[in-house]
Amino acid sequence: MVAALPDPITIVRRVGDIRLHTFISAFTQGNIANATHIVESENALVLVDGQFLAPYARQFRQYADRLGKPIDRIYLSHRHPDHWFGLASAFRDVPIYALQETIDFLTADGSTSLQDHWTMGTLAPDDIIIPQHVANAGDVDIDGVRYVLHKVTNTEIDFLLTLALPDYLVYIAQDLIYSGNHLYLTKYMNNWIGVLQDILHSDYEIFLPGHGFPTDKNGVADNIQYITVAMEAVGRGFSNEEFKKFMIGQFPEKKCPSIFNIYIPRLFDNASEF
Repeated sequence: MVAALPDPITIVRRVGDIRLHTFISAFTQGNIANATHIVESENALVLVDGQFLAPYARQFRQYADRLGKPIDRIYLSHRHPDHWFGLASAFRDVPIYALQETIDFLTADGSTSLQDHWTMGTLAPDDIIIPQHVANAGDVDIDGVRYVLHKVTNTEIDFLLTLALPDYLVYIAQDLIYSGNHLYLTKYMNNWIGVLQDILHSDYEIFLPGHGFPTDKNGVADNIQYITVAMEAVGRGFSNEEFKKFMIGQFPEKKCPSIFNIYIPRLFDNASEF
């Protein structure tokens, strides 16, 4: 029998004539505070990512349905399972958009990724769902709101879809930015810092992360600091448990330390990317 999960947190913010909804799974019990989002305009909803654990995905869908407007689409930001597992649990009837590289991964390796998480039991979906629509970089108008889609390469993941709302100074960054949590680090740390530095020089003011609470440019700068310290630790030869202990000691205020157990085998021991 699966123990009850901690309640999620929802945050709502009005920006001009839209409302932003952020739905965050728990920070405790080994969770990593997955953040999924809704852009609510006058007549439609646009969702970003589908949560990880099936119960949270269903709660996220129930929350969206209570807003009383049709879901125009859901964007999947990237191929890490904590962002797409929930799609099959709660969003089968919604048009799903993703980068072609993400679609190709799910087509080729999604089933294997799901099987590798068999210990999750009923917290995982029964099967996978492949996005039906390609999200290409560029401008898209949905219900009178202009979205600018970006394909960001070699940061927290090799291919990441982000969405900007330039008329509202909102940037839906997903795993390009973590807020209040330890980051999932990759071999692309140097390039990642460069991308974040470019964002610091942009006009955007509100950033919606893939993990944790909405943030501002201070949060972006905090990510740069964290990655910089991590690069220095790697340069000093720290790895595995020594690296984890060092980073926790440097950033004791950060939450969700369980994320180290997910990425450290990939960063240092060449474990499978999924």
